[in-house]
Amino acid sequence: MSRPLAVVVAPDSFKGSLTSVEVARALAAGWARTRPGDRVLLAPLADGGEGTLAAIEAAGGWEWRAMPATDPLGRTITARWLRSIDGEAAVVELAEASGLSRVSPSERRPRRASTFGTGTVLRAAVEAGARRVVLGIGGSATTDGGCGLIAGLGAEVRERLRPVEELRPLLGHVDLQVACDVANPLLGPTGAAAVYGPQKGASPEDVARLDRELAAWADRLEAATGRRERDTPGAGAAGGVGFGLLAIREAFGSFALRPGIELVMEAVGFAAKLAGADLVITGEGRIDAQTAFGKTALGVAQRAAAAGVPCIAVGGGVEPDGIAALAAVGAVTVPVSERPQSVEAAMAAGAAPIVACGERLARRIPVGLGMGFD
Repeated sequence: MSRPLAVVVAPDSFKGSLTSVEVARALAAGWARTRPGDRVLLAPLADGGEGTLAAIEAAGGWEWRAMPATDPLGRTITARWLRSIDGEAAVVELAEASGLSRVSPSERRPRRASTFGTGTVLRAAVEAGARRVVLGIGGSATTDGGCGLIAGLGAEVRERLRPVEELRPLLGHVDLQVACDVANPLLGPTGAAAVYGPQKGASPEDVARLDRELAAWADRLEAATGRRERDTPGAGAAGGVGFGLLAIREAFGSFALRPGIELVMEAVGFAAKLAGADLVITGEGRIDAQTAFGKTALGVAQRAAAAGVPCIAVGGGVEPDGIAALAAVGAVTVPVSERPQSVEAAMAAGAAPIVACGERLARRIPVGLGMGFD
């Protein structure tokens, strides 16, 4: 019998199927069937999009808060956010109020959808005493340039536009860290409307009109703040929320756009869990060409490589480009299922295949650890 190992299990969610917390528990359960003597640390993660709150709350030290808010179409909903036990920090997830999951495909109204609800949630977190706020902006249903969010914070956006002056009394003591994983500008062929509008229900005609409306909003907001941010990398994130926040950044005590996986890792104490680990297991629903662009599995693999710890990435779907991206930083990719199956079948199977995958990995580890994997 090989020596007991310290294993860190740090996956993202399998979107549409299981949360990162559920995936981590399933992998750990399977591992324990084969190697019950190992020390397994769970560190479920997210990249700033949907599931960020659940991943951070699972690390401990946080409490749920809920409040009435509005969804992208202005309907009343209940939105959650996280408050640290000491009350000094908060985590807000744009997808909670303004996410694409809040509207069915038939309800998508790209020119009407607003981030106003997210602004009210962010305001509530600050008014509750949070001085450090992480805002995850992935998964939006909106292309409003952050106009709704700024209005939700309490600034006038229709007539006189002075958002920095109006919001500084509220936000001047706040450190805002925005989880942003894209480098798109606000406008043009690589901008918010052109690249992300279609998945939010925008027709080609909608995309052209949204781009014009974003340009007009950018003209007004940049004139009001004296900051030209439309071409800043990340300005096109979340339908232009990146731009809106960049433009009013002087309203905050401090402000930064940062990779979502970095912010979530910090919030869950990943570095401390990685210290002394013998193996890291990460994963996500699909390991594909997008993996190379800052997704969770790559972020974990990079941290593991820097610490000299072997890393395995499991994927519900695995493609050559994703395998190559992870291999470039020394991680080995393993499909959850040993047999080809449809996405629908994989999602319907729930956690059972992931438990089996964890068990299968544990059987291979005495030979594989430190020597590569078959």
